Amino acid sequence: MKIGAVEAGGTKFVCAIGDENGQVSEQIKIPTTSPKETMNQVINYFKEQQVEAIGVGTFGPINVNKNSVTYGYVTKTPKPGWSNYDFLGSMKKELNIPISFTTDVNAAGYGEAVQGAGRGKENVLYWTIGTGIGAGYVQNGEFLQGISHPEMGHMLIRQNPNDIYEGHCPFHKNCFEGLAAGPAIEERIGKKAVELDQNDPVWDYIADYAAQACVTATLVLRPDIIIFGGGVIHQEHLLKKIRKHFKEQLNDYVDVPPLEEYIVRIGLNDDAGIKGALLLAAKELS
Repeated sequence: MKIGAVEAGGTKFVCAIGDENGQVSEQIKIPTTSPKETMNQVINYFKEQQVEAIGVGTFGPINVNKNSVTYGYVTKTPKPGWSNYDFLGSMKKELNIPISFTTDVNAAGYGEAVQGAGRGKENVLYWTIGTGIGAGYVQNGEFLQGISHPEMGHMLIRQNPNDIYEGHCPFHKNCFEGLAAGPAIEERIGKKAVELDQNDPVWDYIADYAAQACVTATLVLRPDIIIFGGGVIHQEHLLKKIRKHFKEQLNDYVDVPPLEEYIVRIGLNDDAGIKGALLLAAKELS
């Protein structure tokens, strides 16, 4: 089975060819410019490859309600030209094959649930902390969503009184993403996160906020496992700090697995999104 995958990001689109087992045989990268320019290249690539189905994981917010007249649209986004763009419709019009359409974080979360750190678990919560913050929840192989997909990166949290940073989010200022995403760290300290000493108090703030998000998700969703991915989580010391704050904040109110098994690092690394999209494309055909 020859299937395709798209991981659509703010700076580039990764387009891949693979199989129903999530194995990638080739991939290309296309710069994210205007919808017309970028999508023409994406569509032409898959036309040449003659794939049977495609899985798409894209930046959002997007409309994933299949009963909506704007299903498959990018809704509000700061990316110029992409707001209210019919992403899925533009592909279906030219390719006429089954296409699975979801968020980038959902696709990565699905990859982790099926083949990564969440393999064998029924209820998998995946967080990404990078340029932005988002989460996807996979329950028994299906995504959790109501009228649309969750936007857990924008949950409101208690700010540490010693952290005087006003927040980066243009909508909520000091939500989780506004305080803990990569741009928020850089704006707060005037340099990239990788240049920050692991003992800097800023890391304690980030861990505190991530732990708060995990506590809230634990109480609301009761996942079997919480998986973290994204560039910020590459800091080796950060996960230990998150577990420490989580233990203090939850205060043993509900039972969870040992924290080294409950709050873990991504298993598929940078391949999670593409593998997840391939697996979703295969599911679309089954």
